[in-house]
Amino acid sequence: MSKELSVGASKTRSFLVDRDRTIDFMGEEARVYATPSLVRDIEHACRDLIFEHVPDGEDSVGMTVTVAHLAPTLLDMEVTVVVTVTEVDGRKITFDVEARDPVDTICKGRHERFVVNVEKTKQRLLAKAAKVRDS
Repeated sequence: MSKELSVGASKTRSFLVDRDRTIDFMGEEARVYATPSLVRDIEHACRDLIFEHVPDGEDSVGMTVTVAHLAPTLLDMEVTVVVTVTEVDGRKITFDVEARDPVDTICKGRHERFVVNVEKTKQRLLAKAAKVRDS
């Protein structure tokens, strides 16, 4: 992994909450940003920041996500996710995360990712698939 990624590095991503990011189980009037979609958007923001700092052939995978989803965000509202590196421990990167809509802070938490070699990861997955197939 490149040494360029350090504590304090940050990335901001903004987007509209589209229909695919919302829950539907309470009806159209209660369609709001779904927690799993929020977590996915946080993971993508963190991955994007890491990806800017690793050489070709490396990427990252999520390890832990701890978030408090504090307020609802309505369909078609803009959300801004801010991720900030708080620790770099070898290949493990820890982020503070926060998300806001125009009215509220909707999320605060932490996320950890691990930088991996893509080819080695693929080989480990193939070996695991073979074990499953052969059992």
